[in-house]
Amino acid sequence: MAEAIINGLGGLTVGFQHLFIDWRNVIMILVGGVLLYLGIKKDCEPMLLIPIAFGCILVNIPFSNVMNTGEEAGFIRVIYDAGVGTELFPLLIFIGIGAMTDFGPVLAQPSTFLLGAAGQFGIFLTLLTALALGFPKLEAISIGIIGACDGPTAIYVTSKYAPQLLGAVSVAAYSYMSLVPVLQPPIMRMLTSKKERETVMKSQAKPVSKTTKLLFPLVITVLGGLIAPMGLPLLATIMLGNLMRESGVVSRLTGAAENEIANVVTLFLGLAVGATMSGIAFIKVQTLVILALGFMAICLDTVCGVLFGKVMYVLTGGKVNPLIGAAGISAFPMAARVVQKEGQKWNKRNFLLMHAMGANAGGQIGSVIAAAVMLSVLAGMGVIPG
Repeated sequence: MAEAIINGLGGLTVGFQHLFIDWRNVIMILVGGVLLYLGIKKDCEPMLLIPIAFGCILVNIPFSNVMNTGEEAGFIRVIYDAGVGTELFPLLIFIGIGAMTDFGPVLAQPSTFLLGAAGQFGIFLTLLTALALGFPKLEAISIGIIGACDGPTAIYVTSKYAPQLLGAVSVAAYSYMSLVPVLQPPIMRMLTSKKERETVMKSQAKPVSKTTKLLFPLVITVLGGLIAPMGLPLLATIMLGNLMRESGVVSRLTGAAENEIANVVTLFLGLAVGATMSGIAFIKVQTLVILALGFMAICLDTVCGVLFGKVMYVLTGGKVNPLIGAAGISAFPMAARVVQKEGQKWNKRNFLLMHAMGANAGGQIGSVIAAAVMLSVLAGMGVIPG
């Protein structure tokens, strides 16, 4: 009888062990709650923040096995290995992004493509800063790419070359992308004069031909692949999606890429990324530094885009509103809408949306090419296999 009681107490003790929780797990469960609040109440990228938040909460429950490896792998670990570990999920999302993106505005005004390129300079400046702080090259690239405001690119690069930073980088990328309407306007106002902000731009040139729209993804894929072959998977998938859109003959595939495939992959990707945010792995000084550098990256991208817009304003004799330079980041089409809203505040006759969409579409391509160039440079240096 006594032995049975002792055994029973021993089992009870083991059971109570499951109630104890590391303080870092408590903090991350609270972080998951904050992300849920931002996604549900504030409508900040809810399609990704909600599954990320839920994955974060699950992995921080004591003795949770959702990310276990081995023969009894947790269900999120299976999803992670199949889609994130193989880089499949980000690439599938890029097909959907390409299918949803109209590159007509940037083709109608090729000069706006330069704004998309200028909007990526913050990536390289942040990369140099991260290297100066002692981050290894591959980690520095993953941190710098946060500034692109392009979640799939950040996840692709980080999961492939710096998976230990995936949680911090992905949360920073999507959180700052959702905060574009808050972060960009003060920078835009600080760097431009009232006269520049009031500049009314003429309507765009004649519509782009169907042939041009069809050739564009093919030309970009070939040229981009030749210049930076390490980034070809990223560039090829977004261009494939766009080619399907512009061909007009595979509407079912285009619709699936935009909707069913993109939605399912976004759900699984969010859960997998959130499950990398365990308290022990996430709560460290390094995470705070990454978040700070990511914030710096997006601010510098906006600064560089607006400053190049001011250069175009001068070179064109005041015909280009510098505000459209802020749309050179990859947050498509959110950044273009922010530009339109800000321009309307200063001049009701200001209709900058289509001009900003050109810069925004250029930024979508620019962020992918920026990542491709950095990876190709490292491959040439022997840091990663070519």
